Amino acid sequence: MSGDPVRGTVASWDDETGWGVLVSPDVPGEVWAHFSAVRTAPGGFASLDPGESVLFTWEEAEQDGYAYRALDVRRAGRS
Repeated sequence: MSGDPVRGTVASWDDETGWGVLVSPDVPGEVWAHFSAVRTAPGGFASLDPGESVLFTWEEAEQDGYAYRALDVRRAGRS
């Protein structure tokens, strides 16, 4: 599990299902991410774009075939 955010990239994202996959050289595998973990402005739509740089924390947790789950995701350069 990460305590400090790691830098990664959005590998895939599906707005319709509300989840996607993040990758980072600091995590030993792909990381499942749900829209509820994405930081947005109040009332904003939680979405990410494939190829976008992100900062995220993660944990080991089986989720839809992935061994890791994102806990807190934000676009790189934003707090």
